[in-house]
Amino acid sequence: MKMDIQILDITGNQRYEKLLYKCLSPIPFRKYRKRREYLESAIPKGFRKKFLFLDAQPVGQIEYAPAEACGYPIFGEKLVVMNCIWVLRKAKGHNFGRMLLSKMVESERWADSFATIALEDHWSPWFKKWQMEKLGFKPVKSIKVRHKIRHVNEPFRIYLMWMPVKQNAVSPNWDEEALLKGADFCMAHPLYRPERMGTEKIMEKIE
Repeated sequence: MKMDIQILDITGNQRYEKLLYKCLSPIPFRKYRKRREYLESAIPKGFRKKFLFLDAQPVGQIEYAPAEACGYPIFGEKLVVMNCIWVLRKAKGHNFGRMLLSKMVESERWADSFATIALEDHWSPWFKKWQMEKLGFKPVKSIKVRHKIRHVNEPFRIYLMWMPVKQNAVSPNWDEEALLKGADFCMAHPLYRPERMGTEKIMEKIE
């Protein structure tokens, strides 16, 4: 049976506005302030979000932006940072992740390279290091941390992942101190920092 697959850029499309906030996560839809502020700042600078629809149902997504508009404290020359990539478990096995990644690379031809983060030994099923490596990213540096505000106190490692697509691409870097504050651009993110935390660090570095 032939599958009906479509990949759509939903950025600025009012029909899919909820997906800019809720995406594929099971959390209820609401226009929370930090996400709204992030989108208002990032979209004019090149932020993009694409969804993969299988038989008219959203089953995959990718979100990315130039480094200066990404959700992480990652920086570099001619660099695009992938905020997230996610394919529902029920849609696994069709290379949808690679399809989404290819669309990102194709749409940002000006970029010399792409970066993202990956997690190892974290309790979340998302952002696994092996998953990012399977997509073509490689680790360039890492930091071992412990979560300060969750009951789960097991240490885990955060990796800076990189995928050059042009010769002489310059490896990216990150701001470790800012990274320890977590992410506030998405409530479903494994490193999400609740608004009540302000700019307090939610993780501590383990030497």
